[in-house]
Amino acid sequence: MAEVLVFHHGHGLTDGVRAFAERLRRAGHTAHVPDLFEGRVFDRLEECVGHAEGIGFGTLVERGTAAAETLPADLVYLGFSLGVLPAQKLAQTRPGARGALLVEACLPVAEFGGAWPDGVPVQVHGMDADPFFAGEGDVDAARALVDTAAEAELFLYPGDRHLFTDRGLPSYDERAAADVTRRVLEFLDRVG
Repeated sequence: MAEVLVFHHGHGLTDGVRAFAERLRRAGHTAHVPDLFEGRVFDRLEECVGHAEGIGFGTLVERGTAAAETLPADLVYLGFSLGVLPAQKLAQTRPGARGALLVEACLPVAEFGGAWPDGVPVQVHGMDADPFFAGEGDVDAARALVDTAAEAELFLYPGDRHLFTDRGLPSYDERAAADVTRRVLEFLDRVG
């Protein structure tokens, strides 16, 4: 079984993120879910963005890196949207990574120092008309990653919702979220 470090999205450590981590645990995996917002949870996107900008994206990545320091090196890093920042950084730079699951975001690989590491499989999930994922370049970064990494997959789901995997948010899409969950569990079974 795999050990997974799960990073929440910009709304904070919501019940939906906790439920996703619990689903991983029920499948036999170990899931760690640090709170990068130190207990703050937001209802509105504008609040999320303002809080993240106020903290600073670099600080959020540092908090994610610190959360990994006490854990074994052979982790799978999973990030939802904003949580992809620390997940992708750790997968690319921390030796021993078992894999990466990037949900609703993907940065250019050059952001964290160049090529995707050999032997680290990655999946990217997002909606094909999500204004953030598809409209702000994340899908292009994901396609470039798939073109250059040995073990990379991109899954696009029909729709225009962001944070479609969090069952506690209005943007939740049950069918697409079920497909993401199934593919994530298959990935974890392969790398675990």
